[in-house]
Amino acid sequence: MPDPIDHAPDSALARLAPTMALTGQQQALKAEVMAFCRAHRADDHALFIIEGDAGTGKSLLLNTLFTAIQDAARGRDAQDPLHDSRNWLLVNHPEMIKLYRNISETQPCLRKKDFERPTTFINQMSVRDGRADIVLVDEAHLLLTRSDPYNRFRQDNQLAEIIRHAHIVVIIFDPCQVLKFKSLWNDATLRQLVAGYPVVTRRLDQQFRVHAHADVMAWIHALRDGRLLALPAPQPFDFRIFDDAQTMYEAIRQRNDRYGLCRMLATYDYPYTLNGQDHFITEGRFHLRWDRAMPQARLPWAERPDTIDEVGSVYTIQGFDLNYAGVILGPSVTCDPATDRIVVDPSRYEDRAAFTGRDGVDNPQAVMERIILNSINVLMTRGSRGLYIYASDPRLHARLAALWKARAAAPVVQACAADQTVT
Repeated sequence: MPDPIDHAPDSALARLAPTMALTGQQQALKAEVMAFCRAHRADDHALFIIEGDAGTGKSLLLNTLFTAIQDAARGRDAQDPLHDSRNWLLVNHPEMIKLYRNISETQPCLRKKDFERPTTFINQMSVRDGRADIVLVDEAHLLLTRSDPYNRFRQDNQLAEIIRHAHIVVIIFDPCQVLKFKSLWNDATLRQLVAGYPVVTRRLDQQFRVHAHADVMAWIHALRDGRLLALPAPQPFDFRIFDDAQTMYEAIRQRNDRYGLCRMLATYDYPYTLNGQDHFITEGRFHLRWDRAMPQARLPWAERPDTIDEVGSVYTIQGFDLNYAGVILGPSVTCDPATDRIVVDPSRYEDRAAFTGRDGVDNPQAVMERIILNSINVLMTRGSRGLYIYASDPRLHARLAALWKARAAAPVVQACAADQTVT
């Protein structure tokens, strides 16, 4: 297990830079995708799907792959099938597109215009009846699966439109990060959409972000599935349950002073309106502002030093690494003590936009619960060195406190005691 002190992220830009070394699995997959693109450039349509959980290096692979494609497209080898190809990398996350465009400034073969939002790409191609050679899509699970005039998408499915406007499409896909009814994806939906085209599917499974023993990821994945397990044993990865949100915030600030890239995060259980005003999360002594939308900022939210004084949402942190994440589980997240299962209450979830577009969806209640659990999964898989958790709901608060007490009573020496300056 790698030492998190040696391998934690210094910046998102450095983490995704195409100069970062790839693992053997990533290198082999990159070579396979490059060969696929060369073999299918003249085809009408072809798709390559890369799956993987949060933190398995999907975005790094995609950016490295796109840099290689653009290097071949703009290179001097006229015999290369990729020579003079017209290619784009699409990303729906406004914070991530800032990152990709910032990285492009360091690579001579990349241009900022190579990176675009899916809706913008689709609308531009539709107007001029254009066709790309290769389109790479990061976070394809965020693509819209229905019309959304508010976001200027009037067709039925964004991936279908991207396929229509490209010879080859390479997507990153993780159904456990679906966050809205308007982007309601699963494996069956994806298979149905791509049926009839040449399709290759590969999966990345090595965890790079969370530098912890397997029992930490097992605990997070179990919670994502609605189950509570005994807490992982102490280890170099700093995993703690806090009784007080303010104390957790003070610990995150201490870690941020030492390591940087430490932030508070919360489930979308606290009111937030895009009205230009500040909105706050209050939990006992803890009172801190929600993240503020700053589309004009050059740096993404996670990279800005001032955001240590804010609480990030799933929409500002998805796709990014932190060193430490302090996660507040809000009132929508409780538990059933009799079954030791997580229970979520969609009526307490403040992201009402996530629940719009339910028409025609089977069992919308179950989908709402899955969306909330997916959002928790995103928040809990951000920290490289450590994960701190505070639960607002009294029942879940008490159950996590009991699990924490049971772990503390276990006869195990704290593996990173020298660094445990806050309790």
